Amino acid sequence: MQVDFLLIIIAYLLGSLSAAVLVCNILGLSDPRSGGSRNPGTTNVMRLHGKKAAFLTLTGDILKGIIPVLLAKVISNSEIIIALSGLAAFLGHIFPIYFGFKGGKGVATLIGVLFATHWQLGVAYVLTWILTAFIFRYSSLAALIAAILTPLYAYFSGQESQYIVILIIIMIILLWKHKPNIINLIKKKEDKIG
Repeated sequence: MQVDFLLIIIAYLLGSLSAAVLVCNILGLSDPRSGGSRNPGTTNVMRLHGKKAAFLTLTGDILKGIIPVLLAKVISNSEIIIALSGLAAFLGHIFPIYFGFKGGKGVATLIGVLFATHWQLGVAYVLTWILTAFIFRYSSLAALIAAILTPLYAYFSGQESQYIVILIIIMIILLWKHKPNIINLIKKKEDKIG
């Protein structure tokens, strides 16, 4: 029981590391929280500092989702602890203890969590994102549609009910974090890809 609790805490602490802030700091670039959308995530880093910094940020944020879940898989055989570790990593990204609980929107970390828990869901999320982004040219819309469909993918692929509930919680939080993007999409003011 104590080990399981420790796994969830470690997942949250790893999730709280901001890849965007760390990458920009290491590369000698300005803090992404001080420019653009002020969001410490891949899209804002891309707009401010280009592809290299954005790629490193994306990789770091995905790893924040993968590492804690794989650690939980190695140490615990409990599906609920593995799923809760994924949720904790996701929450760490959004509410990071190291950065005043003001983090990113969680898309890349969610992708890492999905690939580490059930890789088929990770593939489904990414393919949904790519298809939606290709059709509509909005990164935020692609992330939202993929997030909404992921619990359905999990349900129809026969995942356990507690895992689906956690995915629904993640989806609701992700929608909430994208509220400004949703408003911009409705007003047709959201920036398009490219």
